[in-house]
Amino acid sequence: MSTLIEDYALLSDLETAAMIGRDGSVDWLCLPRFDSPACLAALLGTQNNGFWRVAPVGRGPCTHRAYSPDSMVLQSRWETATGTVRVTDFMPPRVGLPCLVRLVEGLSGAVSMRSELRLRFHQGRVVPWIRAVDQCAVAVAGPDAVWLGADGPVRVAGDEDATVYDFTVQAGRRLALTLVWSSSHLPELPAPLCVPAETLLKETGDFWRRWAAQCRYDGPWRDAVMRSLITLKALTYAPTGGIVSAPTTSLPGCIGGERNWDYRYCWLRDSTLSLSCLLRGGYREEATAWLDWLVRAIAGDPSDLQTVYGVGGQRLLPESEAPWLPGYEGSRPVRFGNSAANQFQLDVYGEVLDTFCLSLRAGIPMPAHVWDLVEAMMGYLQRHWREPDQGLWQMRGPRRQFVHSKVMTWVAADRALWMGRLLGRNGSSGEWRAMRDEVHRQVCREGWDAGQGAFVQAYGSPTLDASALLMPRLGFLPASDERVRSTVRAMRRLRHGGFVRRYAPDGDGVHLVDGIHGSEGAFVSCSLWYADALAATGHVEQAREVFERVLAVRNDVGLLSEQWDPDAGRQLGNAPKAFSHIALVETAFALSASSAGAARHRRTRAG
Repeated sequence: MSTLIEDYALLSDLETAAMIGRDGSVDWLCLPRFDSPACLAALLGTQNNGFWRVAPVGRGPCTHRAYSPDSMVLQSRWETATGTVRVTDFMPPRVGLPCLVRLVEGLSGAVSMRSELRLRFHQGRVVPWIRAVDQCAVAVAGPDAVWLGADGPVRVAGDEDATVYDFTVQAGRRLALTLVWSSSHLPELPAPLCVPAETLLKETGDFWRRWAAQCRYDGPWRDAVMRSLITLKALTYAPTGGIVSAPTTSLPGCIGGERNWDYRYCWLRDSTLSLSCLLRGGYREEATAWLDWLVRAIAGDPSDLQTVYGVGGQRLLPESEAPWLPGYEGSRPVRFGNSAANQFQLDVYGEVLDTFCLSLRAGIPMPAHVWDLVEAMMGYLQRHWREPDQGLWQMRGPRRQFVHSKVMTWVAADRALWMGRLLGRNGSSGEWRAMRDEVHRQVCREGWDAGQGAFVQAYGSPTLDASALLMPRLGFLPASDERVRSTVRAMRRLRHGGFVRRYAPDGDGVHLVDGIHGSEGAFVSCSLWYADALAATGHVEQAREVFERVLAVRNDVGLLSEQWDPDAGRQLGNAPKAFSHIALVETAFALSASSAGAARHRRTRAG
């Protein structure tokens, strides 16, 4: 049986990431970048697709594990009949070649341990050639080489497709295993293998603690907020500032189904909330780097604006399937790449302009040519905003007149007008204002369903959509507007087990809006949007209950995936999901502000 999604913890060096289970097995690792081919892919298949397990011989899951405080250093402890052992796993922030260090420490008694590394390059498919070099094992396949060094001899297993190291660790003794990737044409011993593991551990811990110390949140949920901010940092590709949506691909929204997508890329729809989250948290440098990535990625003709880009800003993300991988719990197909890059999504224009606006409000310097981008995008929207699109949820069916897409068109015009006033660029303000007002009237007329008392997913559709909860946050309508309040009440129909679906499923198991078979879980971000909307409409206690319910489904090390299945009581979708953690931080700040406001109000009345 596959390891549960929530049994995985994240390691990151700010350029790629590893997923490690409670059993001590690294089942997912792409090298050297987040979007590189996986060399450990058991997460989406079997052990024959690649894994690296370090654990006591014959033992299962660890007894306890946790991140060291305010860091991305994972400590797992096994208590056995012969003694207790701790394995400390970390990836030093990249300064050269990527490496993963596993430090084994005896705490009591003596414990028999085994390290088994089974590399499968090119998405869990290619068996490498393994040889011994300078007391290390080196696995080579095509352009890739992975070196494994240890404080002792390693041996190649009898079948010559794995590297196995058996050893016994006694109380007070430490042993380190270090995995390093390099280009296969480089013959020399990689530099990280020459650095003591204790030195790398100290440098890694110091880096994360210094970074965490900048956090400005001081509310009742600091631990959850800090872990979410660290996770967001861990999903950042440091060379460019791009933030990947998740480090994984094809973890399913429906077990055994086809809702399996590659999220190892950067989505424009995450841009505003990512920036807001980082700025609120006190991370201006990261916010500026994300903005710089955004400006570079979208440069060019606004008609070519994509919804998703690679970590370097690359546009070509061809989607393919991997039939040699059986998928997580049989969920096929496994996909690499994402064809959503080719979709037409109107909402991304609003996301980009909202991000620019937020940056200006925060005082972040903007490149001189950004105003040219604003004018170009607004010119494009003026010509195309009436067209149907694929919408926020990247529907793979026919284009429709999605309400959220039109709301974000209104946001684009509204933010462009605000920036024009601030920068003294008012040449097109009359046309933009007319467009903004027309969009607003159309949404209020065509997107409102009087029978349900709610804004719906698309013009003429009876389907509710959780994206309508964003209207007050975006400023489209105030939270005091009865249409907003009624829409929030109507969203109860999207609740399932205390969580909120993104839209309602159909009875035959097929979502008519996207044509994809299989149900899906409740979206973590949608549940948090619901909490935000409840708080904005004066239902703070209900909002806190929803928020606490989301906090309760984080895994043992504080991570959230994209979805939660209330029936099975398990996480679904790619993990950890940046947008889930961004929404958590935003909701924590909003609820802390609401609680502080309520306290001031009580003091005023008492006085």
